[in-house]
Amino acid sequence: MKIELPSICGAVAFLKAQISMATEKETVEFILAKLRPRNRFSARAMFGEFALYADDKVVGLICDDRLFVKIVPASKVLETQCEQGPPYPGAKPHYIVDEGQLSTIEKLSTILFAIAESLPAKKSKPKSKKLPTRR
Repeated sequence: MKIELPSICGAVAFLKAQISMATEKETVEFILAKLRPRNRFSARAMFGEFALYADDKVVGLICDDRLFVKIVPASKVLETQCEQGPPYPGAKPHYIVDEGQLSTIEKLSTILFAIAESLPAKKSKPKSKKLPTRR
């Protein structure tokens, strides 16, 4: 199928519509501000999007300016309140928490901590052996 574009401006507009934009830093700050206690949550940049951490464990993703929460038994309470969808093409489905739900879902922080608690402990990385340098 051939698509004809009228001008370079039309081509740019067409491509922008096809490519999803990265999450805005303000969105991440807004989501983090809704979670309590704030010092137990963090977000780290990851390929233009963000991973959401609770107690240093990834409990969700912030992609396309939306919060995606991992689907695990500890998050089952969100099943009746949230839609499901992948945060990016090829990803497993997550619960999608819309902006309005950030304030209305009771105990969202508690749910996120329960997810963190249910995840395996972080594996420590072995120290890499340095190879001798050739001279």
